Amino acid sequence: MNLSSATIETFRHIYTAFNRREIDTVLAAMHPDVDWPNGWEGGRVHGHGAVRDYWTRQFKAVSSNVEPQGFRTEPDGSIVVTVHQVVHDMEGKLFSDSMVEHVYTLEDGLIRKMDIRSQEQR
Repeated sequence: MNLSSATIETFRHIYTAFNRREIDTVLAAMHPDVDWPNGWEGGRVHGHGAVRDYWTRQFKAVSSNVEPQGFRTEPDGSIVVTVHQVVHDMEGKLFSDSMVEHVYTLEDGLIRKMDIRSQEQR
């Protein structure tokens, strides 16, 4: 199943908003009870408030940038975005530079769940 250009542009917009720290813009694309990975501290967070709190903490501790490199769908209909992820500490020291996959499940046109996997997990 191929992704529409509109869906790809929507995800590009979400990533641009995240990189600009426009939390409300990104949350608007999420289901109110979104299930989101806490890739920085571990575990998962649920709902807009928990995602906002997590990102607020994260943005005070590390500087991350995520750039989508490719888009595809899985047989189950989930959307996979291959992402170049670069994370620095607040002093500018490189913490990580890696390629990961963000796997999205949508419900009613909103992001219901996201998982992070390394490309080796494919």
